[in-house]
Amino acid sequence: MIDEPPPDHVLVAFGLKGAQPVPLESGWDGGWRCGEIVLSLIADHPRAAWSAKVRETMFVDGLRLARPVRSTDGRYVVAGWRADTHVAGAPEARHDEVVSVGIRLHEVTATLERPRFLTQAPVPPWNEVDVFTVADRAAWEDRPLKSLPPGAPQLPDARDRTQSMELLTQLAGLRRPTTSPNQLVHGDLYGTVLFAGTAAPGITDITPYWRPAPWAAGVAVVDALSWGEADDELIERWSDLPEWPQMLLRALMFRLAVHTLHPRSTPEAFAGLLRTASLVRMAV
Repeated sequence: MIDEPPPDHVLVAFGLKGAQPVPLESGWDGGWRCGEIVLSLIADHPRAAWSAKVRETMFVDGLRLARPVRSTDGRYVVAGWRADTHVAGAPEARHDEVVSVGIRLHEVTATLERPRFLTQAPVPPWNEVDVFTVADRAAWEDRPLKSLPPGAPQLPDARDRTQSMELLTQLAGLRRPTTSPNQLVHGDLYGTVLFAGTAAPGITDITPYWRPAPWAAGVAVVDALSWGEADDELIERWSDLPEWPQMLLRALMFRLAVHTLHPRSTPEAFAGLLRTASLVRMAV
C-alpha cells in the first residue's frame, strides 16, 4: 500500500479538490478512493498511459473494466498518478473464473498491436518493471538469466534464490518448441480480477505482455496453485488450452525468475512455487 495519499495538486488536476482519499488494498495495488474515483501511483508512465488508452474504449462481454479518468487538461497521468473509475469487488478464490475472464479478455486484446515499450530492453537503473521484463524473457531464452542486461543488480544472496535459479535451469531442459502465436495479454490476472457476488467480474488494469494467450492463463494457474490454495486439479481442468503443458512450464519459469530477481521475494513464496513445480513436472 502507498503510505502517502495523493497530493493536493494531483487531486485538483483530476477535479477532486477537497476530496478525502481513503486507502484501498485488494485489487488496486495500494490505490486511494475518492468517491467513485481511484487514484493510483504508477510504476511506469508508458505502460500506465497505454493501459488507460486501451481501457477507455474496450468492451469485453461479461466483464466490468475500470475506465480511466483524464485530468482537467486531458492527461492520463499527472505527477506519477493515474485516475480510474472505481470497480466494486475484491479478489476471491474463484480460480477457474479468473482463467475464464482471461480467455474472454484475450479474445479482445488479440487485435491490439504490440506496444513499443515491450520491445525495449531494461536500462540502468533498474526498476520493478524491469525485473518482470527480464523474468518474462528468461522463460523463453535459451539460457535463463545467464546474460542479464547492462546495469542489472546483483542477484540477492539468499538460499531460496539460489534454489530458485537451480530449479529454473532444470525446468528449462523440459521445454519443447511451441507454435502458439504471440499477442497482447494481461499477464497478472491472479489477484487483479474482482468479484462482487453475482455481478460480472471486474478488472482494474491491464499489465501487458507479448506472449501466447494460454501462457497468461498458465501464469494465473501457477499463481493460484502457489499462493491461492487452489486444488491440484486446476491444471487438468484447463488442459484443453493449446500447448498447455509447455505454456504452464514457461509460466512457472517466469514466476521463478521473478522470485530470483525481486528484492522483496520471500522464502514462503518460494515454498509455494516448489509445490507448483512438482505438479507442473507431472503435467509436462
